[in-house]
Amino acid sequence: MRHSLPRRLLAEFLGTFWLVFGGCGSAVISASFPQLGIGFLGVALAFGLTVLTGAYAFGPVSGGHFNPAVTLGVATAGRFSWKDVGPFWIVQLLGATFAAFVLLKIAQGNIDFSLANGFAANGYDEHSPAGYTWQSGLLAEIVLTAFFLLVILGTTEGRAPVAFAPIAIGLALTLIHLVDIPITNASVNPARSTSQALFVGGWALEQLWLFWVAPLVGAVIGGLIHRFALADD
Repeated sequence: MRHSLPRRLLAEFLGTFWLVFGGCGSAVISASFPQLGIGFLGVALAFGLTVLTGAYAFGPVSGGHFNPAVTLGVATAGRFSWKDVGPFWIVQLLGATFAAFVLLKIAQGNIDFSLANGFAANGYDEHSPAGYTWQSGLLAEIVLTAFFLLVILGTTEGRAPVAFAPIAIGLALTLIHLVDIPITNASVNPARSTSQALFVGGWALEQLWLFWVAPLVGAVIGGLIHRFALADD
């Protein structure tokens, strides 16, 4: 059953909200909590779990993109209508930004909270968790996004057991974060990057270009590889 565009857009809004609130929330609130901090591994799992649960909850309605790069990659692969890319991007950005706003209001309830600590924004050079350059960040984001699209497209094709696709996709995003958190704080999602940068401002907005360019380039690469080399005939 194909759902109406408004219902699909609502599902994308909710799914993207859930991804940013759960993933970035774990980074802002729980990653370094004294003695019980979940660390990089916990944050990586949180992002994977948001996609896994969101895909099961909202995927049947919208397809479960929750990410402008995924929408672009799926369209490039011929599996999504180009006319719906713009509306999907808009609600993904709105969902992510609203999640960041709610998360900020919660975090401000802690007297030690400060946006100067980064608010889980993505960055490079001095704003990379481990001091990686923009060139390293660009390459990592392109490669990881391309493979993320290959996993998504491969596991949601008719030949694959589609009911298990969210599990593979969620684990793939967990793996991506395990690699990428030290490099850029892990994006592969322009909506997730934009939502945090809007509230941090300054350097985060100045460096936001990379977290649009790299994921979108990687998504197109992944979509083209799948379409012309891996898709069912």
